[in-house]
Amino acid sequence: MQSSAVPELAHTHARPIHWVATATAVAGVVALSSVLQPGAATAAPTPGPQTKSAPAPAAPPDPAAVEFPLDCGPVKLVVKKKASGDLDGDGRPETVAVVHCDAPMGTPPDGVYVLTQAAGSDTPRRVATLVDPKDRTNVDDFAVRDGDVTATLLGYSSADVPSCCPDVRESVKWRWENGAFTRSTPAGAESV
Repeated sequence: MQSSAVPELAHTHARPIHWVATATAVAGVVALSSVLQPGAATAAPTPGPQTKSAPAPAAPPDPAAVEFPLDCGPVKLVVKKKASGDLDGDGRPETVAVVHCDAPMGTPPDGVYVLTQAAGSDTPRRVATLVDPKDRTNVDDFAVRDGDVTATLLGYSSADVPSCCPDVRESVKWRWENGAFTRSTPAGAESV
């Protein structure tokens, strides 16, 4: 075996003093880094597009806050059905209410009314009568969809038909056109 031409160097063998010196140096760096911290980071907003939140959707008019043109005498008025939607395309909802007098006997006729509420107002008001209770009809199916009011009306073929038993069924639709509600009869009248 050939011996090394270079004598062994003293620093090639780790002694306990080397470990103590290394540990002291690392501890000094850690201690110094905890004292010399950078300042607190602050996030400055960068200029960019500003966004605005959309206005809250308007609440539909409440039928309980409207007076309907029905004389119910000693019984109370009942909102049988209601549905809301934007019928005139102004971005604000209207409510369509089916109402009648709460008669203890018989089949009281229904009235169908359109309610609206002006922007910034708390008071709803009636703006249209789609079915007058004087017509002696009752509303069976009823919906507001895509700007249309649809209903199935139950009526009478003559004044001789008792009010308990309507004998005519008619599907109707109303749509806001040129400042008024236009009624159409998609399916025609049929006997019950």
